[in-house]
Amino acid sequence: MHSLVVDKVGAVSFAELPEPLLDDEHLLLKVSHVGLCGSDLNTFRGTNPLVSYPRVPGHEIGGTIIERGANVPIEFGVGKQAIVIPYTECGACSACKVGRTNACQFNKTLGVQQDGGMCSRISVHPDRIILNETLPLPHKSLVEPLSVGFHAVKRGAVTKEDTVIVQGAGAIGVGAVIGALARGAKVIVLEVSDAKKNDLAKLGVNTVLNPKTHDIAREVNALTDGHGADVVIEAVGLADTFRSAVDLVCFAGRVVYVGYAKDEVSYNTSLFNLKELDIRGSRNSTRKDFLAVITFLEAHPQVAEIIISKIVPWAEADQAFVYWESVRDSMFKIMVELESSDVS
Repeated sequence: MHSLVVDKVGAVSFAELPEPLLDDEHLLLKVSHVGLCGSDLNTFRGTNPLVSYPRVPGHEIGGTIIERGANVPIEFGVGKQAIVIPYTECGACSACKVGRTNACQFNKTLGVQQDGGMCSRISVHPDRIILNETLPLPHKSLVEPLSVGFHAVKRGAVTKEDTVIVQGAGAIGVGAVIGALARGAKVIVLEVSDAKKNDLAKLGVNTVLNPKTHDIAREVNALTDGHGADVVIEAVGLADTFRSAVDLVCFAGRVVYVGYAKDEVSYNTSLFNLKELDIRGSRNSTRKDFLAVITFLEAHPQVAEIIISKIVPWAEADQAFVYWESVRDSMFKIMVELESSDVS
């Protein structure tokens, strides 16, 4: 089976791997499109601590069912189009026991702790599948990254009364932007790339501030009558943005960390108490988040067209990581297309 493999840090190649095994409990999915995620790029860079090499990347997956095991429910029929939920859940850890399976202690995400979707076919359990015949195939691969942003918005308990700051306009940050706007909130985006400003405006964002060229504290104070934002969603993953989230949020506000800081973060912790902040982590997403994104994209297909910056043909997939490195400041989402290729 033709696959794309990150062999080691900085090295990507095509490889022939064994066909996925299909037992009675699983189905076989022909992969159509796979989105590139920041975690994939970190795998390529060697900065993803959860990855061992070699690794088939890719967890933003859409495709078509081509075979099903004997015990797979009949609704998962051959020819049905599907979106993959790429996380696992053990059912026994403390998170799973309280229904927060997205935070499973023993989760193994496709493309991270186990091989992912950058290959022609994958074996998937039906409980990791959402059937969908409405979204175009490329749009299916947007659901997972946007759902992570939607989950962060849910963790922040965002309402229409809130002013929300989203730090970072990568794919997950954009998911948080869309999720907050969908709830009627006022959204301020902090993004260092001016190249994304026009597209953010098309998504409905009225205020985009560049931390490199703006006095963010002063601008936010002016926009919030001196109070600060009700909710700050950090989607960058830097020590500076982790700290500034606490500075920019209002008294009695909520901070949601969906970014992953690689370095240790030092705080003036007095603000935690003085502001009586709710500080919340956000990890992955739930099936309900997936369904919320699907409903949104079905109603607003133009949003997907804005977010998908480039679709790379399978023949050029081995160059996609180097390409993305060179254009990351100006693009939201790069996808690899397998559907129209002769991958076999």
